Amino acid sequence: MIRAITSVLALFGFLFVSISTLANEGTIAFVGATIIDGTDAEPLEDGVLVVTEGRVRSVGPRSEVTLPAGAEVVDVSGKFIMPGLINAHGHVGATVGLNGNGGYDRANLLRQLGLYARYGVTTVNSLGGDEAAGFQLRNEQFTSGLNRARIYTAGSVVVGDSEQAIRDEVNRNADMGADFIKVRIDDNLGATQKMPRPFFEALVDQAHTRRLPVAVHLYYLDDAKFMLQANADIIAHSIRDLPVDQEFINMVTERGTCYIPTLTREVSTFVYESIPDFFEDPYFLKEVEPAIIEELSTPERMSRIAGSRSAQTYKAQLPTAMENVGTLHNAGIRVAMGTDTGPPARFQGYFEHMEMHMMVDAGMSPLNAIRSSTGVAADCIGMGDIGTLEPGKWGDFSVLTENPADDIRNSHSIESVYIAGNLVPNE
Repeated sequence: MIRAITSVLALFGFLFVSISTLANEGTIAFVGATIIDGTDAEPLEDGVLVVTEGRVRSVGPRSEVTLPAGAEVVDVSGKFIMPGLINAHGHVGATVGLNGNGGYDRANLLRQLGLYARYGVTTVNSLGGDEAAGFQLRNEQFTSGLNRARIYTAGSVVVGDSEQAIRDEVNRNADMGADFIKVRIDDNLGATQKMPRPFFEALVDQAHTRRLPVAVHLYYLDDAKFMLQANADIIAHSIRDLPVDQEFINMVTERGTCYIPTLTREVSTFVYESIPDFFEDPYFLKEVEPAIIEELSTPERMSRIAGSRSAQTYKAQLPTAMENVGTLHNAGIRVAMGTDTGPPARFQGYFEHMEMHMMVDAGMSPLNAIRSSTGVAADCIGMGDIGTLEPGKWGDFSVLTENPADDIRNSHSIESVYIAGNLVPNE
């Protein structure tokens, strides 16, 4: 976390030099929209957003913002602007179609980051399975010419057969330049063996020695409490076995831990036991390959899922997961949007919108779901120059025709997406 903050400060220093030396070159002003800025502020009607060299230069009411001379003016009157969505737990690169081993390479990474971007997801925190190509793209994204989704990387999911092996694996990921360390304490409903608890304590200790936050894949309330005692930084999945209790709430509050529900991950385990409603959603159909729908709709596949113990267990536990989201949000805990998209049939881009819909169904207001998917998510992953539309931050945002703060399903009304002030290509 400290390393990430240091990087942000360095970038901000570059920003202010750039603005002062480049004057108004590369300046675009978006005028007249209602602006949702990703902070705790209420939406700003008839607002102006000015972006210079990829960064937000100014934002405010039309009556108070002076347009820089020579700025390109984009009339967005009657429309809505919100920050680019941040997936605090996703994956990029390894899947092609329904093949989970589709090849982790630069071309596939760029294809998927473009897909995320077209849905308004401008940053993906990739928690596990990252290889050299992902790290390289992460290193290339701090530029005003960017027009695809940003990626942050965790490297491999850390496992080992001794405390020293665990420490060595943490160091290997850190040496590659990982932004996070990812570990799994979930036993897949008893199907896999957990590492001994001292291994997890050694992992957190080594990660923090390398100044890296730890994200934990878990399922059980007891495991969550243990990892909090071990000082883990991010809970990367829902607690599903039990409702969270006051002890857990107190522990999360004291430590400032972030909670990422990944509700759509649970849905993905069982939803294909029949034909999902979203198979008829034009917003989904605009990007999906028809062959994938056909394969997911075969009677053989649906029967297999309907008879799957794990799928049906996840289905039965989904209400508990959703209840916990509402409880934690109401308790003031930082809940960040994440989906675990990337594996087969977890549809990148579309599922992020579905996740926001489910967060609202769990008790959040539409505006709070947006904040959880923008400013709160950025805060949770420690990236201070994205997530909100404030001066100095990257100009990552979407223009919508309908107000998502009135109805979260209006998030589907994205007309255009900008990353670093650049229009994202349609394909």
